[in-house]
Amino acid sequence: MSNCAEGLSTKQNIIQATLELIKTEGADQVTLRKITAAAKVNLALVNYYFGSKDNLINEALKMLLTSFQANFSVLDDTSLDPKERLKAFLLQYVDSVLLYPGMLHEVLGKGRITFESRQDFTSFMKTTGFGKISGTLEEITGETDTEILYIMMMQINAAVLFPLVLSKQIKHLENRPDKEAVERQIDILFEHYFAKYEPLR
Repeated sequence: MSNCAEGLSTKQNIIQATLELIKTEGADQVTLRKITAAAKVNLALVNYYFGSKDNLINEALKMLLTSFQANFSVLDDTSLDPKERLKAFLLQYVDSVLLYPGMLHEVLGKGRITFESRQDFTSFMKTTGFGKISGTLEEITGETDTEILYIMMMQINAAVLFPLVLSKQIKHLENRPDKEAVERQIDILFEHYFAKYEPLR
């Protein structure tokens, strides 16, 4: 088994192969045949460790969403200026979206598959994620109205992610945004969006 020699257990190898397929083809295109071929294992081993394809996909997606949640920890780093924190978070979040482009679609509930961890992620966002982002926005702007902070959060999120979603939809788009382009985009967005909150010099 290919990756086992590199220190991965058979179960980890199967999950890793599944994650690679999700990355390249999207979760709804992953089949057991593709997984067994990529992991160089037989179907019996997949069934032994996971019981079904749905259980395997769920476990792989749970790992992905856990890594998405980890992106929020940068918002707790008070050694950084709040705008730097927000930018670092957005760049990490974009990295995850670029690495697994179909994942955003699935998290938003627009995909064709159902997975248990989506509810966990939604719960995390409602109880923790949104609070961390709006708290950082409050530091930057001084705004305390929760409705306004929520709207600002949605606007910034849309401004950063929309070009990525658009480039995925327009298959023939030659210049898809890379990390450097996204960083420049965020800098321009912040320069204009937060201009009124900059202290007078």
